[in-house]
Amino acid sequence: MELAYYSDYAVRLVNSEEPDRGTDALTSVDAVRALFGPSTQAAARAVDSDVNRLRAVRTRLRGVFEAAAEGDEVRAVDLLNALLLEFPVSPQISGHQHLDESGRPDWHMHLADHAATATAAYAATACMGLAFQLTDLGVDRLGICQAAPCRNAYIDTSTNRSRRYCSDRCATRANVAAYRARKRLENDRSALSGLTHDTAHEATPATDR
Repeated sequence: MELAYYSDYAVRLVNSEEPDRGTDALTSVDAVRALFGPSTQAAARAVDSDVNRLRAVRTRLRGVFEAAAEGDEVRAVDLLNALLLEFPVSPQISGHQHLDESGRPDWHMHLADHAATATAAYAATACMGLAFQLTDLGVDRLGICQAAPCRNAYIDTSTNRSRRYCSDRCATRANVAAYRARKRLENDRSALSGLTHDTAHEATPATDR
């Protein structure tokens, strides 16, 4: 498994809260475990205190995405480096459970789980995955959805660096809103133009008509 895959952990954690909508899905131990996905040893260690711990990590990770979205690359990197120092990983080569076509182990890098808490395990995985994506794709590939009120984080893996929204749904919603705004502006301009024409016509002396 490529280490960049783990960047999805960071996106999932950040997007468990929607600040502008006032919603937060990270409210219980079950919610913590759900972030890990199925069959994860660290998830089984989750306790009540991991809810607030992960919320704190989430705030800091959102700061990374927001700094990147604002074009402040140095700040984004500094914030992520601080998290990497606080939540170190233990990489190791794995492959015994994954065999290739010839029956040989499919060796790959894996993040070993030696963390003391579920929060530490999740944060270390999320931050390392995000670091690999950041250094491979560039800081500017980390973004915040521009479809208000959504503020979800995303990683732009498009070939032309054109992504601005976290999902197709938000892209469609933003495009529809932009279209309606243009139509309103056009209608307002047409109405104003008509009003101006009528006013000018009424102000013209009868002898000049």
